[in-house]
Amino acid sequence: MSSDDISRARLDALRVEHRQLDEAIAAMQDDQLTSSLALQRLKKQKLVLKDRIARLEDELTPDIIA
Repeated sequence: MSSDDISRARLDALRVEHRQLDEAIAAMQDDQLTSSLALQRLKKQKLVLKDRIARLEDELTPDIIA
């Protein structure tokens, strides 16, 4: 397996995790008993994942010299 293949697999896993966090956040927002602190932590975790996804996508995208 090449390093690009490994990065793509990791990218797919991060996207799945990001979607799961999105679903968890949506479920927590519907629940009135959820603490806002727990919700804020999940949102922060989701943003961190988004940054990691963007970084991996940048690594996989070749630089184009215009």
